[in-house]
Amino acid sequence: MASDQIRYDLLTQQALRGVLRSVLTDVAKKGVPGEHHFYIAFDTRAEGVKLSARLREQYPEEMTIILQHQFWDLVVTDERFEVGLSFGGVPERLSVPFDTIKSFFDPSVQFGLQFEETAEQPASNSGQAPLQEKTDDKKRKSARQDQARDEPKPAPARPTPVAANPHDDTAPVPVGAGSKKPSGGAEVVRLDRFRKK
Repeated sequence: MASDQIRYDLLTQQALRGVLRSVLTDVAKKGVPGEHHFYIAFDTRAEGVKLSARLREQYPEEMTIILQHQFWDLVVTDERFEVGLSFGGVPERLSVPFDTIKSFFDPSVQFGLQFEETAEQPASNSGQAPLQEKTDDKKRKSARQDQARDEPKPAPARPTPVAANPHDDTAPVPVGAGSKKPSGGAEVVRLDRFRKK
């Protein structure tokens, strides 16, 4: 399989983050239109995220904020947005880089974006370790899936055919190889008897 030198995954993520940036830029200029409101989840551990120690302790991995009525001073740049929000009556200022955002959802129109973590190529000459490791992991996973698909599967177990016992409507009787009379007096019949010859 050829390696993706263009990195379509990164380009797609950048384009989707551009949609989010455009929406927030319009909101910063004009306010939230109509019934729209936004749920934005981001990684609180990521580099560049700025929030108080209290919030970082409360949300050690991920945090979701809602931008609807009670926010102020929304500022949007190419790399991040900053906003004032109140948490438990305490005003806070957050600064969130766009590349730390995990999801964006506008429930008023059921529109959402889910962002994947992508390993970008390092700027130094130290090699392509993060990118290469991710690519190798994908190749290994794909190889395991191919192998599992190609392995012969055991034939499913055949169900035992049953014939109705004429003396007991509720209990099926297993069909045997011969024609023996069970203790109840009913005859067990082989299915071959009914096949056209």
